[in-house]
Amino acid sequence: MKYVARLLCLIVTLSFAATAVAEQSQELFNFESEQQRRIYAQLTAELRCPQCQNQNIADSNAVVAVDMREKTHELVLQGYNRQQVLDYMIDRYGNFVHYQPPVNSVTIWLWLLPVLMLVALFLFQLRRRRNVDEDDSTSSEVLSETATKAAQQKALLSNELDHIIERYRSKKL
Repeated sequence: MKYVARLLCLIVTLSFAATAVAEQSQELFNFESEQQRRIYAQLTAELRCPQCQNQNIADSNAVVAVDMREKTHELVLQGYNRQQVLDYMIDRYGNFVHYQPPVNSVTIWLWLLPVLMLVALFLFQLRRRRNVDEDDSTSSEVLSETATKAAQQKALLSNELDHIIERYRSKKL
């Protein structure tokens, strides 16, 4: 009984400790208005962590992501709008930090490559289908020729068999 009570006490203590750690790990920023809180939430979800690469700064615990969140909070409190904060972060960290890079001479391939790949796959499939159709028509021609030859051989064998049967019958008589 004492063992169960100790185990229960340990589980309760660990759950309280885990809750305390989780609350400490969350950053609590104060905002002057709800609109600032929404802008901050939108920006932290939209900005990519340069260290983690496929995580936004809201989800990343990297040092650079923490710094970016703090700077975003500071800029939002200073009255910067969404686009101004994005421009600041892009100027500081490059286009990589934004999940939607702009279309320019460097990033045009990011936008065109998927479309070009789809067109290439479509053309490849079309060409492959034509080759299969041609092979089918060629094989059907070969099959019809083979069937014709088989029918001719069958007729020859049938005639030869009839001739042998006639000779056999004539000898018997």
